[in-house]
Amino acid sequence: MDGEYKGPVVVIAGPTGSGKTGVRILIAKEAGGDIISADSRAIYKGMDIGTAKPTLEEREGITHYGFDLVEPGERFTAADWKDYAEQKICSIRERGKVPIVCGGTGLYIDALVYNYKFHNEYKNCSEKQGSKLSFAEKYPDRTEMSSDYIIFGIEWPREELRRRLKERLNKLFVQELFDETRRLVETYGWGSQAMKSDIYQFAWGYLEGKYSLERAKELCFHDDWHLARRQMTWFKRNPNIRWLPLAEIKSAALEIIRPYIIN
Repeated sequence: MDGEYKGPVVVIAGPTGSGKTGVRILIAKEAGGDIISADSRAIYKGMDIGTAKPTLEEREGITHYGFDLVEPGERFTAADWKDYAEQKICSIRERGKVPIVCGGTGLYIDALVYNYKFHNEYKNCSEKQGSKLSFAEKYPDRTEMSSDYIIFGIEWPREELRRRLKERLNKLFVQELFDETRRLVETYGWGSQAMKSDIYQFAWGYLEGKYSLERAKELCFHDDWHLARRQMTWFKRNPNIRWLPLAEIKSAALEIIRPYIIN
């Protein structure tokens, strides 16, 4: 249709705490884009502060997709996310806007850009059954990356990323996080794996008197750092990612997509 955006989808990958939120909003504002979150934690309703979802104010009027899709503990696989993201990309293109996919969940991003064909055993299994599948059953066939995508990776020196993670924790460990944790435990209990990972386990440990606030922060930092390292290990296997410092990604992305932007 006339006015459809025909350029590549911008994909921004990076570990937790690398600054993905800020740069994707800058690109979206200048290019006229909508954002699709590729974060396997942000899909859960009610998990806002602990998953570092940007607030409405921080989104600066930019439309975001991929948040609050399911209840904590509800089944939602990478195959489900891929289907969801592809539908949103088509809709965004048709409206003449630039699709921007951004997140730290490597499986989500790979599933999209390499057009994973998920095996039925993976699609139809429960969360508990999924953990018992073999690698061949769980993970899909893979194609070459489509030219419909360009991927940028946010590159930070190791110590600088550690510093950023520590600074972010001080912003997250606030009363609103503890209120959110209590509300989630009261609503969903403690049986969901979604509740037992990330910051909530440490916030709940503090609320239960298991350890001090400083100890909770310390444990959460180590957990975040291990997560960041796992994410980087995953992303570094992808030869199609263009690694750049955070400050250079906006201009690099705009240089590629500007000829396709509809004014």
